[in-house]
Amino acid sequence: MAIQEEKTASGGRYYTVVDGHEAEMTYSRSSDRLIIIDHTGVPDALRGKGVGQVLAEHAVEEARRGGWKIIPLCPFFRAMSVRNHDDWQDVIK
Repeated sequence: MAIQEEKTASGGRYYTVVDGHEAEMTYSRSSDRLIIIDHTGVPDALRGKGVGQVLAEHAVEEARRGGWKIIPLCPFFRAMSVRNHDDWQDVIK
C-alpha cells in the first residue's frame, strides 16, 4: 500500500487510495519537533482491511525518521498507540 503525503503551512496528511477509495490521516504541526494527529478517515468500503493501521504505522515511522513526537488527538490513533503498540511509545507524547 503506497502512502503519499500532502503538506500545508500548518500540517498535512498521509493518504492512500485502495480499490478507488481514499483513506487519510491528518495532522497539524505544533513545532518542528511535534505533530498532532487529529483525524483518521477510512471509507466504509475499506474498513477491516488494515488501511488505518498502515497509515498509523507510516506516521510513526515518519516521526522516528524526522525526530519528532506525536500527540494523538485522533481517537483511532490514540487507541492504536495505547492498546496495541507499546513499541510506539518512543514517539508518543
